[in-house]
Amino acid sequence: MQPADIIVASSLLEPATTVGAVDLDDLIPGSAPWELEIGFGKGRYLLERAAAQPEARFAGVELAAKYFRLVAKRIRKRRLSNVVVFRAEALYLLSAMLPARFARAVHVYFPDPWPKSRHQKRRLFDADTLDLLLRTLDVGGKLFFATDHLEYGDMVRELLESHPGIELRVVEGEWDGGPRTNYEAKYVREGRPIRRFVIERSAATPAELLHPGGATKILSATASKG
Repeated sequence: MQPADIIVASSLLEPATTVGAVDLDDLIPGSAPWELEIGFGKGRYLLERAAAQPEARFAGVELAAKYFRLVAKRIRKRRLSNVVVFRAEALYLLSAMLPARFARAVHVYFPDPWPKSRHQKRRLFDADTLDLLLRTLDVGGKLFFATDHLEYGDMVRELLESHPGIELRVVEGEWDGGPRTNYEAKYVREGRPIRRFVIERSAATPAELLHPGGATKILSATASKG
């Protein structure tokens, strides 16, 4: 799959379709609010949410082909008309394809922490990339995050606490309703510690959503080219 390829599947599309641009209202018509899950894996939480809230619209992003195919098959089997899934690289989809302020909630559970230094540029939560996540949220929208990689979780918390456009809440204990993914259910049974955060977008303008670290790099890059 090329970086710019976006493969889409829903109960309204048979079979999965490759697209060059994303118009969410064309994929699932209506005016209902959207929720987005990045890295949905086997789709436990995404499909449960879509089935429980038929009045809302849901989108999921996953790069692994086997999980994408599995969840696309389950969507069609369960005839869920309010959920669409994308097989895509998340950062590309966020930066180039998805509209700003379209979601009331974004869910990111147990993303790859990329612990090796040379791979950390691929992290979803970084000063350079956090703003891509936040721009998808409407004002007052919430981003839900969990990780069992404690060092990464502490880094994410520090990153969030230094952002001027959000409000951060640390979740003590489990989510209301219990584990949200298969990984989380396994880790809870094992007694493994988990970092859980809820981030609410309080900023109203794009400029207020720039993390200081990311903004500094943008200004430095602009100055070096000028």
